[in-house]
Amino acid sequence: MPINAYVSKVCPLGPKIGLVTIGVAAKKAGISRQSLQYYIMLGLLEATRITKTGRRLFDQKSIERVKLVKKLNKSGYPLRAIRELFFEGRNDMKGSRR
Repeated sequence: MPINAYVSKVCPLGPKIGLVTIGVAAKKAGISRQSLQYYIMLGLLEATRITKTGRRLFDQKSIERVKLVKKLNKSGYPLRAIRELFFEGRNDMKGSRR
């Protein structure tokens, strides 16, 4: 079954709103599926949508985030430090009162 047909089956709006399965997202980001699962486990990434059956779907923004994590990690940043940077950015945005 072609991936678009599969995504349509598990999430009817998937292809229309640009969502892809974890395997396709990993391939587009240039990493293995296991690496993407590890990134999720570490809290570096969350699925854009989870279907009723528990399938994780990702949008282009998520794929770009994975590419950024990959580049930062390749340049010497440990994954733990990357996660802290991401959380720091979130807290700065939420807590800034200027």
